[in-house]
Amino acid sequence: MTSTAARNHQPLAERLRPKTLGEVIGQQHLLGEGMALRLAFESGQPHSCILWGPPGTGKTTIARLMADAFDAQFITISAVLGGVKDIREAVEQAQIARDGLEQRHTIVFVDEVHRFNKSQQDAFLPHVESGLFTFIGATTENPSFEVNSALLSRAAVYVLQPLGEEDLKQIVARARADGALPAIENIAIDRLIAYADGDARRLLNTLETLAVAAVQEKVEEITDVWLLKVLGERMRRYDKGGEQFYDTISALHKSVRGSDPDAALYWLVRMLDGGADPRYMARRLVRMASEDIGLADPRALRLALDAAEVYERLGTPEGELALAECVVYLAVAPKSNAVYKAYNEARAFVKKDGTRPVPMHLRNAPTKLMKELDYGKNYRYAHDEEGGFAAGERYLPDGMPDTAFYRPVERGLEIRIAEKMRTLQALNQKK
Repeated sequence: MTSTAARNHQPLAERLRPKTLGEVIGQQHLLGEGMALRLAFESGQPHSCILWGPPGTGKTTIARLMADAFDAQFITISAVLGGVKDIREAVEQAQIARDGLEQRHTIVFVDEVHRFNKSQQDAFLPHVESGLFTFIGATTENPSFEVNSALLSRAAVYVLQPLGEEDLKQIVARARADGALPAIENIAIDRLIAYADGDARRLLNTLETLAVAAVQEKVEEITDVWLLKVLGERMRRYDKGGEQFYDTISALHKSVRGSDPDAALYWLVRMLDGGADPRYMARRLVRMASEDIGLADPRALRLALDAAEVYERLGTPEGELALAECVVYLAVAPKSNAVYKAYNEARAFVKKDGTRPVPMHLRNAPTKLMKELDYGKNYRYAHDEEGGFAAGERYLPDGMPDTAFYRPVERGLEIRIAEKMRTLQALNQKK
């Protein structure tokens, strides 16, 4: 039996690591009853897979539990520190386990597998194909970009999600039940959970820091004030979900809208430096491109999507430069919220309006009966009309008044769009 001293010497994250599948917190979309990964455990037959997800979501834990479930030898390789030599040693150990008296199967777990180059990843292929061992790779990067197609084709991909607020609260409760923590204020728990940002490992390491400090200072309850005192600027800087976080993202959005590239770049860096998830920042940039730039410069939306993809491919810190390039472009681009306003007006109209039938000439008529019922009758095919425009044709429901939801502004490409719309309207009126 492990002594109390030896047990206490273990890191908190290791002490609280789940010993059974039922103890795993989160990932119910994979581990719940009838879900893919649980079925894999219950099948009795291990298979190679890639566990893709953010840090602290349980990738290593799931791999270890899989080895336990199949009574397999578990070999860990760090792609950050390891190389071909470690792969050879794993192959030798797998052969010894297979050919020994116990004839045990081996699971080789490669952490941060995206750090291995092509030749290193290729070194696994013959042994995965021969069944010498089961390969499990863990990655925080998109395996479509970072894992060789040959290896990827031989492994199922399971996508792990960041832990939710309730999941993280369960971890805090387990730490308290373990005796690692004194009482803790709810507001302090909320701050810890916001700081953890879905990362169980970050939460557990932070809890361990607090536990040591609480013993040293003989603190009986962890308050929010004491929490900030112990963890200092690290906690103050990152306030995701709190007022400071949303104030800062608001400042970024308004700087882009106000066409100030220097201020926009400053607030972007403030967010990243404060610990904001660059993927979240990429999503916000896509939103800005749609909401505040729109058709004044349609390239902005494509650039925002490209920046998000570049970050997925390169990660931090290299990928953050693409976000910076994007935010500067959005700031200097011509601005229009015409589509944004038009969409909201159309939504409001549809919500309060009745369900109007589709006019007969606009209905599809794939069958003889529908044609006999005049579906599609008298529809004018615009491509066959002069200038590719069926002047005078009406596309709104019968009885619905003409409505101008979209009103382009006189900026950027929308200048030309407005000119085109005026020309088409004149043709309609003439007809």
